[in-house]
Amino acid sequence: MLSFAIGAALVACNTPAEKVEKAQENVTEANKNLDKAQEEYMADVENYKKETDAQVAENDQRIADFKLRIAQDKKEAREAYERKIDELEARNREMKKRMDEYKANSKENWEAFKADFKKGMDDLGNSLKDLTQKHSDK
Repeated sequence: MLSFAIGAALVACNTPAEKVEKAQENVTEANKNLDKAQEEYMADVENYKKETDAQVAENDQRIADFKLRIAQDKKEAREAYERKIDELEARNREMKKRMDEYKANSKENWEAFKADFKKGMDDLGNSLKDLTQKHSDK
């Protein structure tokens, strides 16, 4: 894209000095656009990390609340719920770790990571909801 802009600038200008000046302007403008896009990308990464941190904290709270609710259950039922909740707790920690360890290296990779991560968080949230709903229904 940058080469095309420089090439177009060279054709449009009359003198070699004008061509060089126009090419320099095009390169400067392209660099500004690239910097702006990079800033927007990094802001998106940071905002998403904050959102997921909030979701992880909410999941932690739901797990803690559920543990309190099942404390009064019969031993067998409580043990079954505790095994399931331990699994969900581990998944929640793993999701947090994945987000914390994500290295922002390209927008394309970010979009794929974000879509996959959202699916994982949605699945985890639904599993928590299903587990707590089953307990409420009994």
